[in-house]
Amino acid sequence: MEDWDNATTVTEFVLVGLSRQPQVRAALFFLFLFMYAVAVAGNGLIVVLIAVDSHLHTPMYFFLSNLSFIDVCYVTNSVPQMLAHCFKDKPIIPLGNCFAQMNIALFLGVAECLLLAVMAYDRFVAICSPLHYSLIMSRRVCLILAVGLWIISFLLTIVPFFSMPAGHLCGRNVVNHFSCEIQAVLKLACSDTHASGLSMLITSVFTLLFPLAFILVTYGRIGLAVLRIRSAQGRGKALSTCGSHLTVVSIFYGTALAAYLRPQAKTFTNSDKIVAVFYGVVTPMLNPLIYSLRNRDVKGALWRLVGRKVEK
Repeated sequence: MEDWDNATTVTEFVLVGLSRQPQVRAALFFLFLFMYAVAVAGNGLIVVLIAVDSHLHTPMYFFLSNLSFIDVCYVTNSVPQMLAHCFKDKPIIPLGNCFAQMNIALFLGVAECLLLAVMAYDRFVAICSPLHYSLIMSRRVCLILAVGLWIISFLLTIVPFFSMPAGHLCGRNVVNHFSCEIQAVLKLACSDTHASGLSMLITSVFTLLFPLAFILVTYGRIGLAVLRIRSAQGRGKALSTCGSHLTVVSIFYGTALAAYLRPQAKTFTNSDKIVAVFYGVVTPMLNPLIYSLRNRDVKGALWRLVGRKVEK
């Protein structure tokens, strides 16, 4: 009974961060500020270009705008707090804010997993059924897929939230992380977290392994279809539409699998935090660079927008 009484005293969390040294924290502030600015500006620009340029009003770019929106929300959920905490010796976050941040991050992460699978399906239809592409991937179908993945992500996020009540923390409130990451918070529990861990594992299978398996099978069929294309120009065009998406999938799933589908230690280590930085900050920063540098349509839309501004 004493543990439960102590649990009610937890009203805030102390975030350890990436370093306790002021000089290192100052350097990290400028690094994360740069990465955050690039991520928000790059993804925001893609959303604007897709919204204002009629040449980009296609299913592929509709889903890309959803991906950029997710990335902006994801970095904004944690990075501004990280920047503010760089100048604090004892960064504190209220209990309610911590749980909100944790579940928003989980919700957005699940949404991105499902969205990448939907984007793979879009590429599959475009390459394997080009004559029926506009019929299969109609505006109505795209809206249903987008709304569906957001709803499913929300529903899958509720389960881990209710499987970890704050009453099991037993007064411990020092989180060995720079944000309220669900695995780092779970390690504070003094009670049995087997049910919470099992719930996270099941959710990870549905949101990581199943979409990844779908993406791999889809691209396997795309690869077979590309091999049947006789002209080198046709093969190159088909592969160019998939290259950026495959690069993003490799980076995102590589870091996500490293973070969530491996044996968990009793404590959250510095290497775990580095992985979290990569999928939480670096990946959203790289996504717009990958799509803009490899995509003629996006670069063309940017030049048309710049030309329009100059004419005015």
